[in-house]
Formats: sequence, C-alpha cells, structure tokens
Amino acid sequence: MRYILALALTAVGAAGMARAAEPTSAPRQIPLTRPEMKQYLEDMKQRTPRIPLPELTDAEKEQLGDRSRSYESRLRTHYLPGGNDRFSFNGGGGSRGQLAPRADNVVSRSETTTSGSRSGGRENEPGMTLDYRFKVSLFWIVSRTNNCQYCLGHQESKLLSAGMKEDEIAALDSDWAKFNAAEQAAFAFARKFTLEPNKLEGADIAGLKQHYTDLQILEMILSMAGNNSINRWKEGVGVPQSEGGGGFGRRSETVAADTPPKTHSYLTPTSQQYQTALTLVAPVFHDAAGKATRQTVFARPQLEPRPDVQRALDQARQRTPRLPLVDQARAREVLGDDVPNGPLPQWMRLVANFPQSGRRLVSSTLFADEKGDLSPLLKAQVSWIIARQDRAWYALCQAQARLKALGQTDDQIFALDGPWDEFSAKDRALFTVARNLAASPVVLTDDEVAAAVKLAGPRDVVQMISYTTNRASFDRITEAAGLAIEP
Repeated sequence: MRYILALALTAVGAAGMARAAEPTSAPRQIPLTRPEMKQYLEDMKQRTPRIPLPELTDAEKEQLGDRSRSYESRLRTHYLPGGNDRFSFNGGGGSRGQLAPRADNVVSRSETTTSGSRSGGRENEPGMTLDYRFKVSLFWIVSRTNNCQYCLGHQESKLLSAGMKEDEIAALDSDWAKFNAAEQAAFAFARKFTLEPNKLEGADIAGLKQHYTDLQILEMILSMAGNNSINRWKEGVGVPQSEGGGGFGRRSETVAADTPPKTHSYLTPTSQQYQTALTLVAPVFHDAAGKATRQTVFARPQLEPRPDVQRALDQARQRTPRLPLVDQARAREVLGDDVPNGPLPQWMRLVANFPQSGRRLVSSTLFADEKGDLSPLLKAQVSWIIARQDRAWYALCQAQARLKALGQTDDQIFALDGPWDEFSAKDRALFTVARNLAASPVVLTDDEVAAAVKLAGPRDVVQMISYTTNRASFDRITEAAGLAIEP
C-alpha cells in the first residue's frame, strides 16, 4: 500500500486549463506540453490567493507604501514574525530573519536588477563559481518538477533576459540532448533532488563529481534547496502570477523604480518542433493504455515500521559525508555568534563552506525553529512528519531528539506517522498542510488550506507554510550531502 494523492482529469486543450475551472478540492493538473504550460502561466495571473487578509489601516498603508498592493508583503506584515523587515531563507544580511522565503532573495551569482545587487551574488560569495544562466536553468527545472507556475514564469523571463532563446528553454523541458553531458547530469540531479529526495544516494553525488567540483555541487544543492523553498511558499499561500512577468524584461531599460510593469503575456509562439513534445521534467502519470495524462499524482513508499526506522538511523550514524565539512574552529569563526556552544553539527560545518551564505542559512534556520507563534512541540512534530516522508534520516534524528526533549514518548512520536486519530482537528489540518506541501507544492489543495485557516486561523497557517518550506529544504540539503548523525 502506498500513500497516493491523485486526481483523474480529462485531457483537455490548453485553453481549457484555466485555474478557475478546476475543483478546489483537487491538486492542480500537470500541463504536458510547452503551449499548455504557457497557457497555464497566463491563466494563473487570475489566481485567487489562499490566505484572507484584514483591511489595511491608514498607518499600515503609510508603513508599507507601494508594498500595500502586494499580497505577499501584507502576508509578511500581518502574519510573520519580523514582517517585511527581516531577511529570508536564503536572503541578505543582518541578524536572524523571517520565516518566509522571498523569490527576490534566492538568486545566482552576479545577478543585479534595477534595485541593485541581489543577495547570494558574486559580490557577496566569491567562492560560488557556477554560471548564472545555468543556475536559473536549474531553478526552472525545479519549478517545472513542482508545477509551480509563479516561479516557472519568473525563471522563463530571467532566462530570456540572460540571452537564452525560446527553443533552448523549450529543450529544458523535453530535449536534454541539446545540452552537454555535465548539464544533463545536473538537470537529472535537480529533478530527483526535487521530486524524490527519499531516493538520494551516494551514486547521485558521484555522478556529479565527474563534471563538477565538490563546492560546485554544494552550491547547486543550496541553490536548489532555496528554489524548492520558494516554490512551496508561492504555492502554499497561493500567490497569483505576476501581470508583468516578474519585471525581468525591463532590465535593459532605464525606468523609474515606481514605473508599473508593462503588460506582459506568456503566450509567445512555440516552434513546431516543440508544439507537441511531452515534458520530461514534470511528473507524468500514464494510464493503463500507456497514455500520458494530466493527472497529478504524488506517491512515496509506505512508511517503515519502527525497527526499520531504527536500523536506518543506525546506518546514518555510520555514514561518511559526501561533501567536505569545514573544521570546527573555522566553522565557528565563519558562522559567528548565532551558533550554539559545544561541537557544531555537521549541517553547520557543511554550509560554512560558503561563509556569507552559510551564516545567513544557519541564522534563518535557527530563527525558524525558535521564533513565531507555532509551539516548539508542533514544529518538532511537523519536522518528524516531513523528514519521515522524505526519508531524511539526519533531519529525522534531530526531530526525534527535539520531541524527546519536550517529553514525548516513542509511542507518541511514531503516532505522527498516522492516521493522526488521537490528534485534534486543528493539529490534523496543520499536519496535512505540512505533509502535502512538503511532498510536492502542487499536491496541497485550496480546500485543505481553507480547512486549516478555519480551524487554526490565517496566522498559524501562514507560519506553518513558511516553516514547512524550511524543513523541506533542510531535508534535501542534509540527505543529498549524506551527513552522518552526530553522537
């Protein structure tokens, strides 16, 4: 028996795939071809946001200024600790930051915009050596795998701005033979890293090492973890697609900062070669006759019984990390005052390979665990649920230790594997949001979010979505790197 969330949908033309026509009780369907995908990007401009917002007061309008029109800015202001004044999962400087990832903060090196240099750029992290266009291509693949239309649209615009041709972007989806062996290896890893973190193994990293250095692989992992985080935030709270295509097309223009974006359409021509080519990136379910469907399916193996979990944890204690760790003294020097006393955990020593990005990541991860309105117990429970689903053994052991420190017994901990009958309706609703969003962003439905909002309130739901983005990314970083569980 496998845990499967699925919806059988009739194969319809691209024009019939508008968001408004889909049931709110079902995961969003998967566009199979490039023209269908473009239609969906355009249709998602009319998306209804998932989280209700209170009316702005005059003081809030003055505080937010132009951001008062932004759904996301208002979400942060009303529902997240630190509001808009804190940085994010992969965001830029200062002290510990807000829980919600921001798309404009997770970018590749040497990217600049009309607002100036972006965090994560070459100026901030000279040790990062991967090409900007290559990393945006990885973000595109992550977003296509997750069926996140918001992020996918933005990466389309960024790739075009970086000089990539329409047919080159189309080939990302259906013709990897157009790319060299190193790129193909990275693309395959990006898809597996995103869709099946439970299957990550040493052979995946060994394959990448034929083409990339250890630090380039780590740079990919951290970048794609941030990409996955953003996908979950955008889909979790239901951010409509940008009317202006993200504004990336305006980079070459000299415009005032407050100039509204030009009218933009994703419905650009697709060459004949790619009109009917099926996606190789998005997870496609085939019916009994072997025909590709738009059915959205998420499947992971049935959760293991306790003895198997213990064996897996014991094996993870014996692992040798697949990527280099910074020594204790240097890592403590790099990461500064935010790190705990005593021996540093391996995940901190891993990210310390990139001093500034590593420090931001450690700070924001600790902030997510320590701040906000969700209780420490609820966060630890959700960390267990997500790590169990991802088979992220390093993260699972950390969650188990947190739960035991909070007085939970082994029976109470393993009850989190389901069916959750003994938990309150509110907890079950929040667990569902976390489990489904962590699994695959598009699997979480409008109705599941609405049910959680009704039972827990919008503040707790937004913070749960934000916290889930952090845990899903942490699982992927630590498991891809094969970190060993500390004594």
